[in-house]
Amino acid sequence: MKHYFKLLVLACLVSSRTFGQLYATQAGETNFFSETPVENISATNKTVGAIINTSTNEVAVSMKMSAFDFPNKLMQEHFNENYMESSKFPMGVFKGKIVENIDYTKNGTYDVTAKGQLTIHGITQPRDLKGKLTIENQKISLVCNFDIKLTDHKIEVPKLVFAKIAEVISVKSKYTLSPYVKK
Repeated sequence: MKHYFKLLVLACLVSSRTFGQLYATQAGETNFFSETPVENISATNKTVGAIINTSTNEVAVSMKMSAFDFPNKLMQEHFNENYMESSKFPMGVFKGKIVENIDYTKNGTYDVTAKGQLTIHGITQPRDLKGKLTIENQKISLVCNFDIKLTDHKIEVPKLVFAKIAEVISVKSKYTLSPYVKK
């Protein structure tokens, strides 16, 4: 995971000409939920890397798909092997830019939209993700809820289990970022 986080930091640095303060975390949390009349499925990943460059408003998020933890280990196995093909497509990544102008030196809560590219299961789609960004005492909290259509990322569900897995998955993300210090 540290290797992927370093690549995430490098991507933010290389893509910007002005180096502002970087805020980062390696302990962000992303949850997803699939609701059907037959079965509900949920999972949590608490090792998500996220970074914001405050001078350019660039934001990047990266997560290992195999790090999602399910209450049922058989579901986790099916998720990684049959649906996400985590050995073939190990990472989920969002790279984008916050549209709104934010004064990162002032405490406050802001409605934000990040326009960018979401890559899941090897398929990249343009996305506008809406969320709340809170600045408080040298920390930035970012909360974002959105939906993912399985067909948008060519995630195939066999007809046999189609009634157990929703076509649209609800995703909730929560990241608390601190000033990045190179180690």
